[in-house]
Amino acid sequence: MQPVNLARLQIHFCVLLWGFTAILGKLITLPALPLVWWRMLLVAGSLLLVPRVWRGLRAMPSRLRWAYAGIGVLVSLHWLTFYAAIKLSNASVGATCIALGPVFLSFIEPWIARRKFDPRELLIAVAVVPGVAMVVGGVPHGMRMGIAVGALSALFVALFGAFNKRLVEHGDPLTVTCLELGTGTAFLTLLAPLLPHVGSAFEVPGLHDTLLLLALSFGCTLLPFALALVALRHLSAFGVQMVTNLEPVYSIVLAILLLGEQRELHAWFYVGVVVIIGAVFIHPLLHRDAREPAQPELLGTTESHNVVE
Repeated sequence: MQPVNLARLQIHFCVLLWGFTAILGKLITLPALPLVWWRMLLVAGSLLLVPRVWRGLRAMPSRLRWAYAGIGVLVSLHWLTFYAAIKLSNASVGATCIALGPVFLSFIEPWIARRKFDPRELLIAVAVVPGVAMVVGGVPHGMRMGIAVGALSALFVALFGAFNKRLVEHGDPLTVTCLELGTGTAFLTLLAPLLPHVGSAFEVPGLHDTLLLLALSFGCTLLPFALALVALRHLSAFGVQMVTNLEPVYSIVLAILLLGEQRELHAWFYVGVVVIIGAVFIHPLLHRDAREPAQPELLGTTESHNVVE
């Protein structure tokens, strides 16, 4: 098999693994805060065992370390709100809300990159509006708070995706991932006393949740991260973005097959999903540049969202 074709298969497999993050988030019985805290701790702790990470940390300027640490706070807030949205609704709704990330990015990225706003990007927001209305109308009233929290999570995706892009060439990917997730773990530890919870904020998971957390941390984070680093050497940024846009589709299909969530949602929800995901696919088409290199540094913390721009 040619390297390019093998790389495409690898990226599809990575996106499929990322699609399981919403499913596992629903199956894990822990609340959102300890779920995210354990996930970040497991990944960051395992990366600290890699000598390359320590070399990267020592070589990184202090100012750059603080910048990545700030992005790590945004990462933790994204994952916290993402899993909170799933707990408040279901995996399908959480995955759909994350598809709103490119909409927010179309407004945020010009501001962070200090470039003029591109009117073509306004088309994305305009196209998504009816889709969001259909999604809201297609879920039970009790799940609508999950949509609001999920939209906030998509905003955090756009923020740290844009900031990561500005710093994309300044750090080793594994080092950046360890630094951001390690900082996110520390931030959640400090934030926990300020958030409402019953009992211990970071309860020790049982055997069932431990196994699922290990699958989430290593099977859906570190494994696809390492695999994607290899695949990205042979693919364009445009090609990767088009594949990673499929993650919400994979998540929703998996939620239907594994969790039977189609019984909880109305037909308008799925019509709205098609509209939103259609707009997500428009985003890279507006900025197609096959010569642009893919950016693996964004993979470690964003699942597949905004891997490349």
